[in-house]
Amino acid sequence: MKLFCKILALQLLFFTQFIFSQSIRKNYTEMTQAERDALVNAFYQLRNGPDLIDDLATFHSDFFSFDNTSDPTRLDIHFNLPDEAERDIFFAWHRAQMFEVEQAMQDIDPNISIPYWNSIVDQSVNSPLWDENFMGQFDDDWSLNRNLGANGQLGTVTEYNTLMGTSDYLIFSNDAERGNIHAGPHRWTGGFMPTTASPRDPIFYLHHTFIDKVWADWEEIHQNSSFILTSMLRYDGTYVFDGEALPLVNPNDITDPRAFGVFYAEDGLAVLDNYTVSNTYNDIENFYYQFLIEVRDNFVVPSNTNCQITSVNEVALLPGFVAESGSELQIRIDNTQSRSLNNPIVRNTKKFGDLPSLRLVSDILKNEPKSNSGIEVFPVPFKESLNINLESVSSGTIMMFNLAGQMVRSKEFKNTKSLHIRGLGNLATGSYILNVVNESGMILHKVQLIKS
Repeated sequence: MKLFCKILALQLLFFTQFIFSQSIRKNYTEMTQAERDALVNAFYQLRNGPDLIDDLATFHSDFFSFDNTSDPTRLDIHFNLPDEAERDIFFAWHRAQMFEVEQAMQDIDPNISIPYWNSIVDQSVNSPLWDENFMGQFDDDWSLNRNLGANGQLGTVTEYNTLMGTSDYLIFSNDAERGNIHAGPHRWTGGFMPTTASPRDPIFYLHHTFIDKVWADWEEIHQNSSFILTSMLRYDGTYVFDGEALPLVNPNDITDPRAFGVFYAEDGLAVLDNYTVSNTYNDIENFYYQFLIEVRDNFVVPSNTNCQITSVNEVALLPGFVAESGSELQIRIDNTQSRSLNNPIVRNTKKFGDLPSLRLVSDILKNEPKSNSGIEVFPVPFKESLNINLESVSSGTIMMFNLAGQMVRSKEFKNTKSLHIRGLGNLATGSYILNVVNESGMILHKVQLIKS
């Protein structure tokens, strides 16, 4: 079957224009170290000059809640349900806030998206989230005075499932906001997080992208989010930051995160669907994710629009995807951490849609680059089994751990150049750490893997 497009040979491509990303948001555990470093750097840079972090913290504090004041009719952000549906903007306001911060970060680095902290699963005070080379460093640097785990409880999978089963939007929104899914991490983190100035702590943004995902998950099921207000504080077309008025946002226009070009990835998969590229916020819409990106049902690249889709591992164009005549689609397999950078470009002279599957896969997916130890682990992501090349080590043990630090597999080896570890299909999808340890207990190779 023909693809009515012209696919240029794989080649290194340098862009003269600056690219702003749309967003594939993922669990922070699925970020590369380069992504984590870029995010941390962006938080620091946002404090320079006009200081967006300070401005948002001040605004959030000034308009937090007026329920217990002498003028309870004033508009505010929090705790308006269940009795004041005409004032409720909780979910929509924070979605607009996350987008504002993300766009500011993408001025600094176009591939940044704000990751989420899945606090119903990731609940340890020793989690990598709080490492000094990641979110932990801000505690001292920004004098946040966190007190992890000392106050309040984090939400649970059971509470999440209960929310997903609630069909009435007003009940769902009220229970989510006041319950442990939202309020728990604020109290549990301590410092600024339980206060009205909580946006001063960078973890606020990783928490609220998760809250945004919770809303997106619920809306995907029930499809009936709605608001009475047609504009929001800060996003009413009158608020000025750094010399520019922020646009008016109707909360009813953003009940789907795709309204901002935002998609949520999970467990090694990002699905781009039901979205039309518009170039509203940027000249090229760029979607970046380390693992598998599937572009499928009703993802449309219209004529005279530009879109770039970037993965470290794999991009799959599947039936239901449409690129119209005169559009430009750039598909990048970004192997800069290991090998070459490949850039298939699709420039359409005719419309095409309902394609047969087209998969573009990087070398890193088919064969992990050798580490300094000469050890290779593949495929990435894995499903049922793993292959490990061991040419440089004669004997030792393979140990695999989940992110809670529990060992889920171990296998000793001796006088072999390769191992094939089977029976991994029953492991839960998500991230794992694999260590290759020699007879003396020294870790020779350590790699983070994704079970898809």
